[in-house]
Amino acid sequence: MDYQARTSDIHFILDKVLQAPVQLQGLQNLAEIEADLIQQVLEESGKFVSEVVAPLNRVGDEVGAKFDSGRVTMPPGFRDAYQAFWQAGWPALACATEDGGQGLPAVMEAVLYEMLSGANHGWTMAPGLLHGAYECIKHHASSELKAQYLEKVATGEWLATMCLTEPHAGSDLGLARTKAVVQGDGSYQINGTKIFISGGEHDLSDNIVHLVLARLPDSPPGPKGLSLYLVPKFYSDGTRSNVVCERIEEKMGLHGSPTCVMRFDDATGWLVGEAGRGLNAMFVMMNAARLHVALQGIGLLEAAWQKADAYAKERRQMRAPAQAGGRSKSAAEADFIIQHPAMRRILDTQRAWIDGGRVLAYRTAIELDMVKHHPDTERKKAAERWCSLVTPVLKSAWTAQAFSGGSECLQVFGGHGYVREWGIEQNVRDSRVAMIYEGTNEIQAIDLLVRKVLSDGGAGMALLMTSLEQVSEYYKNNSNIGNQYAGYMPKTLIKLTEELVLANRNNAELAFWVADDYLRAVALTLMAWAWQQIESAVDANKANSTLDTARWQQPAEALRYFVMPEFDMRVQIIQARLTQSKV
Repeated sequence: MDYQARTSDIHFILDKVLQAPVQLQGLQNLAEIEADLIQQVLEESGKFVSEVVAPLNRVGDEVGAKFDSGRVTMPPGFRDAYQAFWQAGWPALACATEDGGQGLPAVMEAVLYEMLSGANHGWTMAPGLLHGAYECIKHHASSELKAQYLEKVATGEWLATMCLTEPHAGSDLGLARTKAVVQGDGSYQINGTKIFISGGEHDLSDNIVHLVLARLPDSPPGPKGLSLYLVPKFYSDGTRSNVVCERIEEKMGLHGSPTCVMRFDDATGWLVGEAGRGLNAMFVMMNAARLHVALQGIGLLEAAWQKADAYAKERRQMRAPAQAGGRSKSAAEADFIIQHPAMRRILDTQRAWIDGGRVLAYRTAIELDMVKHHPDTERKKAAERWCSLVTPVLKSAWTAQAFSGGSECLQVFGGHGYVREWGIEQNVRDSRVAMIYEGTNEIQAIDLLVRKVLSDGGAGMALLMTSLEQVSEYYKNNSNIGNQYAGYMPKTLIKLTEELVLANRNNAELAFWVADDYLRAVALTLMAWAWQQIESAVDANKANSTLDTARWQQPAEALRYFVMPEFDMRVQIIQARLTQSKV
């Protein structure tokens, strides 16, 4: 039951739903991107993921990373797979050609990492930070550092870490105490301890590039006093830096990924960007990581769904009830639990989240290329608005769904799901951490509502919701979502946002109470938009004999009955708090 990359579904969303080739060809740097090239890259990457990476998922969980006297040995097969991965050019898909990359669109990298996460989350943690580290070095490092490290990171020959968290400082990075002291040659000595460092030590690559937040002796307290430094595991002369892995954590899941406690003892490093502006440089890396974590959620949910769907098609149990008004089932068909409504509800609902999430995540990746390459200033602003508002929603809602939906998929197995033999319980354990790292889901909700929506008086969200109101005309007559949601969701959110902006002037605490509910309401509205795009594409291509229309209709129906009603619940919770705040 290893994960298999289902590239036909992904290609339909890229080509028919989002029309990615057409959009990308309008950008000067990506003018040669065609549907055939996207399909070729998709098929080859799917083959590598399915044949090389997915079979290592179980050994990664059962053997795990091993720690011994400061060194970490990865599970059997992990190093060989990673060496094949970078030498084949996969980490460099979206990096610039002048840096050793292939210059392909960001959406191809997004698809690759979604598949990798579904196939083997633990293994994928190692290269998962590469692109963010690449962007950080490219845009903020000195020419000397770029010459030495940029191509090595771009190609994936050397892996990278993001060293932020300290034992006393989790989400509040301003509390970080790690010190940096300038030396006569312009380098810095770094001292301090960082925790929860994914891939801080391993044997996958010949070097590891640590990007470390630290504080100069005379820097002010808080986040504005932090600077960013590059500290390699090995220097150019082959000597090893004074960076020590003290231990790796014993975790609930992700056993194939070493989560390290890293100690810096007068470790020599170099400043990246400006002193005191470390968070500005690091946020380039963090924002890239947050989209990748959202893709982890989609990939992990897809992996759980694949297992549950396969099991339901071979498990014989009580006969499903008669299907009124539909095709009759043979006795053999009725005996498989895939035919039972209770199981279909679970499977179709998770399918709806996967497909909707893909549309939104791939659209976000396309918008990242619009920000970089589109010649029109207003189009760039619209792309920036989309990425800013949608990324925290994707990270929070789809990592939560990976865990809860994965648990639902486990339910399909009954008691067999609770034992290790079938592998579904690993999906549930591995997915839980995605709700926590790269900014907890609560932090994402606060970031969305407090820092992005309320800070501009709701103007950006109103523009986004207005752009989604095209949903209404389509849904009135042509959708499984139903007339009850036609135009209602975007308009309701605009009005609700206006009320929150007004209430926030007198009660700043209110937004923190309802941030989670607000994010979920936005996620569901975006889901409605995504499924409008899917259904429109299915309708436009229904004459295609190879298109399985039922495959798309079934999750659309589940979305209508079992997902969309949550929107009204979230709105009611927010309105109740608004009413209470006025008393």
